[in-house]
Amino acid sequence: MTQEHRNKSGFETRAIHAGYEPDPTTGAVNPPIVASSTYKQDGVGGLRGGYEYSRSANPTRTALEGAIAAVEEGERGFAFASGLAAEDTLLRSLMTPGDHLVFPDDAYGGTFRLVDKVARPWGLDYTPAAIHDVSAVAEAIRPGHTKLVWVETPTNPLLNIADIAALANLAHAAGALLVVDNTFASPYLQQPLSLGADVVVHSTTKYVGGHSDVVGGALVVRDLELASKIGFHQNAIGGVAGPFDAFLTHRGLKTLAVRMDRHCDNAQRVVEFLSHDSRVAEVIYPGLESHPGHAVASRQMKRYGGMVSFRVAGGESQALAVCERAEVFTLGESLGGVESLIEHPGRMTHASVAGTDLEVPADLVRLSVGIETADDLVADLDRALG
Repeated sequence: MTQEHRNKSGFETRAIHAGYEPDPTTGAVNPPIVASSTYKQDGVGGLRGGYEYSRSANPTRTALEGAIAAVEEGERGFAFASGLAAEDTLLRSLMTPGDHLVFPDDAYGGTFRLVDKVARPWGLDYTPAAIHDVSAVAEAIRPGHTKLVWVETPTNPLLNIADIAALANLAHAAGALLVVDNTFASPYLQQPLSLGADVVVHSTTKYVGGHSDVVGGALVVRDLELASKIGFHQNAIGGVAGPFDAFLTHRGLKTLAVRMDRHCDNAQRVVEFLSHDSRVAEVIYPGLESHPGHAVASRQMKRYGGMVSFRVAGGESQALAVCERAEVFTLGESLGGVESLIEHPGRMTHASVAGTDLEVPADLVRLSVGIETADDLVADLDRALG
């Protein structure tokens, strides 16, 4: 697909066709899995198609990187071995020891661990902020010292919403860049670059891959100077996606739109059930008008996503019991796959933030609502709640 055609195409068309043209020799419509670490050169330094060594570039990964850039309305995409590999590469590409980072006060536990336990000893400084509160982020910024404002939206697991356009203006006025972790929304529901963000981060393990069968990460940018820095560090650090993982992730991306619509449909059914159940103390979902970020989410998201969190009446012991009694909802970490998952963030994905300002409520349960029959999901939660 040409650049001109890509720019005129809808999301679903870009997800299926961008990044790869049918093979000129065989006509294969899917990118081949190029399981080669090295490539024959046409004379010394004469690279065929730009390939010399698969850490630097691999045709299967190139196809994925082109597709993820297209659906995020960016210019360059980069595929990594995991979301955390992408995040680590980004931090080392754009920051140096002594720089300052503004960070969500309810971030994913793995990202917090990377920033607090790896990047901080390396020399980075950070300030947690409530990213749904523009004034709180403004207060946390140190003009001239803050290099990145990092947000998730929706956040994990409290589903707070950041106003991407407002925070982009705020960051840029202070000489900083805005990084948006778009994992929970997916490129189908939200394109942060079009709202002013500078870098988009994904754990492609989640909705992009969509089938709980591959681990991966991605970065997408529009600015080619940023792309050059990230590309250099991607090659230098080497945490790249292998060809088999790139193939699976690209295959998942092609069905993202239809899957996300079903995730959203099912999440709305689950939210409706939980919202009217006395065994539930609070339902947290951006699609609810009572959610403090509902208006912003309605402005910048196509729909409200497949992630639902709720607090259980009866406290932590009852929340744990709900997780253990569920059957259709599988007790497990991660999210974004076709199957529904249930977890207790305080004991599982966010155990690394226990005892810090980022600690999550003990009675919180997080759902990744899959694409099963909605009636079965509701019945399962009804049983699990006891």
